[in-house]
Amino acid sequence: MSSWLGVLQALPLALAAFALLALCSVWQDRAQPVALTVRRESLTAWGPGILLAQGRIAGCAHWSDRLLVLVLKPDEGGRHMLLVPADTVPPAVFRELAVRARRRAGA
Repeated sequence: MSSWLGVLQALPLALAAFALLALCSVWQDRAQPVALTVRRESLTAWGPGILLAQGRIAGCAHWSDRLLVLVLKPDEGGRHMLLVPADTVPPAVFRELAVRARRRAGA
């Protein structure tokens, strides 16, 4: 960029790009679930103080004990996808969640 514009002209563009990336990083960090509440009929994903997704499990995909993809269908509205990597929860919790997901999704 500096070969076309010069260093002083490229600096504001570089700072704007940095600010945009920092803002997206903060937004992505806040969108990560920090707690799951598993009930008999539903699953709730909580972020830092906010509700991220809630609903009954409508579908699931389970890849070799490493990743669990859950499709949550709330009472109203569209569907939410929730990715649960195996290393983010204890192994017993991951297995229980996978079994519940397969049962609830009818797989």
